[in-house]
Amino acid sequence: MELCLKGGTLSNPADVLRIATNDPRHLIAISMGAVFFGAMTYIGNGPNFMVKSVATQFGAQPPSFFGYIFRYALPILLPVLVLVGWLFLR
Repeated sequence: MELCLKGGTLSNPADVLRIATNDPRHLIAISMGAVFFGAMTYIGNGPNFMVKSVATQFGAQPPSFFGYIFRYALPILLPVLVLVGWLFLR
């Protein structure tokens, strides 16, 4: 299955370059989504697992997956994502 960009595909470098140069806000939005939503989940990336295992090894009790989502991700990270999106993408 091919991902399509406005009138092009991701497999064609010329199409990707055209989209990147015509409206760089698309790249900013994709980058922000990757950075902020990767942190929104406990399983967003490998270092999260490493930090959890080190914390557990030293006796700290990290939050559960849903505990992390409801205590940190939704009340802190989601508003930050909205604010940064509003500041940079309007």
